[in-house]
Amino acid sequence: MRYWLALLLLSSLVGFAPPQDPAGKARKANRGDPAPEPAPEQETISVETNLVVVNVTVTDARERYVAGLKAEEFRVFEDQAPQRITSFAFEEMPFAAVILLDTSGSMEAKMSLARAACSRFAGGIREGDSVAIYSFGGTKVRMLQDFTELRDVADAVWDLRADGDTPLYDGIVKAAEELGRRPERRRAILLVSDGADTRSRATLDDALRKVAVANVAVYAVDLSDAALYRTARRDSGADVLKDLAAKSGGRFYRTPGGSQLRDAFVATVEELRSQYTLTYEPSNERRDGRWRTVDVRVNRPALNVRARQGYHAPKARQ
Repeated sequence: MRYWLALLLLSSLVGFAPPQDPAGKARKANRGDPAPEPAPEQETISVETNLVVVNVTVTDARERYVAGLKAEEFRVFEDQAPQRITSFAFEEMPFAAVILLDTSGSMEAKMSLARAACSRFAGGIREGDSVAIYSFGGTKVRMLQDFTELRDVADAVWDLRADGDTPLYDGIVKAAEELGRRPERRRAILLVSDGADTRSRATLDDALRKVAVANVAVYAVDLSDAALYRTARRDSGADVLKDLAAKSGGRFYRTPGGSQLRDAFVATVEELRSQYTLTYEPSNERRDGRWRTVDVRVNRPALNVRARQGYHAPKARQ
């Protein structure tokens, strides 16, 4: 009797199957047995964290990547207040990237350049890296190739035709949203464009916010006539690309015609493999949705540091 009572008690506590007799068969309940009480619902515990991930590129005066720095050589400030680094790593982590190609009408004479560079970038990825390809032109943002570790470029890229307006901000928003769903801590948009936005529903602020929320670095390649042929600039496209790159901790490539364009794509792959990744939990615990500036420094004055310039704090649920 004590044996069966002990097993019944254990079963009700941890949700096991009904107790079995020594022959291994489940004991059937008798009609006179009291109805079993329903098991109490388990309480779900929700844990929220404000952990901020910052990928940092460190170069010397000759733009060579610097390895071997230690955590104590870095300092992080949020809104000028020093923060405590909770984790630190310098290793070849897998990255996720979206190649975002401008296919507006003004890109017609430059599509062969963009396609070749796209193929060069995809050919340089390693095991664990994942790349998707999107285009924006006319009124649409199109996925040409979903995230894959394959080095081949989808046929749709080679079939691209330039036409219509430039929904630049819509393209950035879409790419950032897709990257925000990825598990990799290093995420990048490789943006190839030749002009300012002319057709987006989203604004530049929308694009910057999405990039910051997803912790995405924008590597912007300027294919404008001013960049390629050194002619007078007709729009503010280059200024927008510079702003996106600077605020996200990425890089702006100017005058990248021919081999320089291919080299820009290769340099981006190398940089994503040569970064320090650190995290911190902000001392400011307010969930007000406001922009917080981030400033990363190293205690060697001869080195250059590039990282995201800030992020939007989480917003408290209403």
